[in-house]
Amino acid sequence: MIPDVLASARRVVVKTGSALVTDADTGRPRTGWLHRFADSIARLRVRDQQVILVSSGAIALGRRALGKPTGALRLDEKQASAALGQIRLMQALEAAFAFHDIPIAQSLLTLDDTEQRKRWLNARGTLDTLLECGALPVINENDTVATSEIRYGDNDRLAARVAQMLGADLLVLLSDVDGLYTADPSTDDSARHIPLVNTLTEDLRASAGSANTQRGVGSGGMATKLAAVDIAREAGCSVIIARGDSPNPIGDLEDQSARGTLFPASTTPRKARASWLAGHLAPEGRLTVDEGAANALLNGNSLLPVGVQSVHGQFARGAAVEVCRMDGSVMGLGVTAYASEEALAIAGLRSDDIEHRLGYRGRRALIHRDDLVLKESNHEC
Repeated sequence: MIPDVLASARRVVVKTGSALVTDADTGRPRTGWLHRFADSIARLRVRDQQVILVSSGAIALGRRALGKPTGALRLDEKQASAALGQIRLMQALEAAFAFHDIPIAQSLLTLDDTEQRKRWLNARGTLDTLLECGALPVINENDTVATSEIRYGDNDRLAARVAQMLGADLLVLLSDVDGLYTADPSTDDSARHIPLVNTLTEDLRASAGSANTQRGVGSGGMATKLAAVDIAREAGCSVIIARGDSPNPIGDLEDQSARGTLFPASTTPRKARASWLAGHLAPEGRLTVDEGAANALLNGNSLLPVGVQSVHGQFARGAAVEVCRMDGSVMGLGVTAYASEEALAIAGLRSDDIEHRLGYRGRRALIHRDDLVLKESNHEC
């Protein structure tokens, strides 16, 4: 099943652990592995699959330069190590992907970037643009500013949030384990590998154990990976947990020369997003659209300003608003890319005229189709 899931995914998030990108003995990048890993990612891109990389390793690469090669680090030392190591990580990745002429783009995120709607929209818009331009976004937690109270704590869950944000079909978590076992294989010789998990039972969660910090790099373990599985599958994204330390980790999964554990999603990213929109957001305003716009929405298009006849209510960018027909019936609910004052200013305009009216080049769509859920209703606005 894993080869089929890999081949059919349109948008793939790949997460690499600190132990994969950093040599534990020298504290330097594992250059050979990174170059072979770049070959794996390049093969996906040749098939027109979009790839986003979430890479740990900044703290592990920077701590030696800080003069703290071993031992526990205080929060400020972790942040300083991240500042030193992030540059080293990006330099190593840029060198690895340069052979394939793949441009690298760094994006540092904090928890608020995926929890606050406005910042969520900004982050998603930036990453979508990078993908459209053919770049490879490389995402890491912004350890230089994140505190223990607000940080993700591991990049497994960060990768799951990124997959959720971007509507990814597949999340691949690469580390030093080849999937889920019935028990801890490092301590139990009877532990059996589990290739497919449709339902995460309490017994399976218990078998995950606690975070593995034995190697002194990274902060994640199987327990954090299963937390990431929960986040991703709720967003309609399947997950694969596999070893990443082979010369060709993605290719090995595709030709079945390596094994992993597949956690298939029960829905699609778009259906999951629509369900979340419909059940979690209360409308703060409404937009009335003409029949041309209404028909365009029914055909799966975004809501452009030209089709908006009126704007009601006071709302900020990222707010939920109702979309209504001219007769007052509610068509659906969407997340707006503009505040109410801006929406009012550009209502009825062609997208090319937005910049002239607002003084800056904003989004072409007032509501992107991925942020809109339609419904049948006779409710009056």
